[in-house]
Amino acid sequence: MKLLQTTLLSIVVLASVSCQSKTKAPVSEEPEMAAAEKISPEELQSYETAYFASGCFWCVEAIFESVKGVKEVVSGYAGGSEDNPTYEQVSYGKTTHAEAVEVYYDPKEVSFLELVQVFFGSHDPTSFNRQGPDRGPQYRSIAFYKNNEQQKIIEAYKKALEDNKIYDRPIVTEVVPYNTFWKAEEYHQDYERKHPNNPYILNVSVPRLNRFKENFQEYLKKGHH
Repeated sequence: MKLLQTTLLSIVVLASVSCQSKTKAPVSEEPEMAAAEKISPEELQSYETAYFASGCFWCVEAIFESVKGVKEVVSGYAGGSEDNPTYEQVSYGKTTHAEAVEVYYDPKEVSFLELVQVFFGSHDPTSFNRQGPDRGPQYRSIAFYKNNEQQKIIEAYKKALEDNKIYDRPIVTEVVPYNTFWKAEEYHQDYERKHPNNPYILNVSVPRLNRFKENFQEYLKKGHH
């Protein structure tokens, strides 16, 4: 197991800018970038899926999209009990859901264990109900599993981090069975790529992505170094 690749990454705290402040479809503050080539829904069905929550999904989506073997990442909501949650409901803590991502990946190119490493290594799993400037249970750390094998992988990796004292504080990441993933509103998809000049993207999301890239260079797609 490639354990010690995961490093505690510093968290940028900018109280004036947060993912939560964007509650409705924003007026574009800059021209949107050209849409990236998308894989058809039929093609996506041939890949495996994994689900994670680790703060604002704008940041998390961009991180996983930079990983080799990952074919598509969708922003959405998971971990709660309410049907058809909206961003306004989730971002203001009016549901039990967290902002999450759905990761489509090719297991021939990247393993579930490696995705778990990416998950733990790209946020602070000791931060309770918070990542950077975003606070509340809707930004909590969750690793979802779809079967017993995935559960064992997550729990074993979490235990290895704890046994090796990688962090100074206890890991608070929830390890829970996957239930339902609700896709977020369309304007949230590929948000970082489409809105590179957004203040939150510039001050929180891009620095977080760059710290991840620095620590996981061998996991990156070509062109993402």
